[in-house]
Amino acid sequence: MNARQYCSPANIASPARGRALRYARAGLVAFSLALALAGCSSDKWGFPYRPSVQQGNWVTHEQVAQLKQGMTRDQVRFVLGSPTLTDVLHADRWDYVYYYKPGSGAPEERKFTVWFKDGVLDRWEGDKQPDKQPFQLNKKQADEAVQRAKDYANEPPRPGQSGRGNGTVSAPLE
Repeated sequence: MNARQYCSPANIASPARGRALRYARAGLVAFSLALALAGCSSDKWGFPYRPSVQQGNWVTHEQVAQLKQGMTRDQVRFVLGSPTLTDVLHADRWDYVYYYKPGSGAPEERKFTVWFKDGVLDRWEGDKQPDKQPFQLNKKQADEAVQRAKDYANEPPRPGQSGRGNGTVSAPLE
């Protein structure tokens, strides 16, 4: 590039062009800052995402009803599962703790403790336990799911699709 091309009006920055670049740069910085701070906003906007936290043993009322004084440690472990907490200093005590903290809302905590004496179950106590496991459906929901599955299996095939609606169910869904 020679001196004549270097000093041409097209290569000389005008003051208006410089101001426009500064405004554009300032706008980009402001937008980036606003975007970065959006992660620090309140729950009203949904930022940041807070996952639900579930920890511990889910012990049901049915499992507690199976406990009998005189059961061995292995029998108790079979009925309730492995304990969440075992203490070296208190080897005759097993704690079953359940904690659930939804992404938004109040946490739920349940405690259940069993004590052994001379290697057999002596006593137990704890919070009121739920009737069912979280994956168990109530009767109405289960019946509706079975009916939907049967309707889906008996649905005639749509044009261009295969593998659906052959009218047979390989195994009962109940």
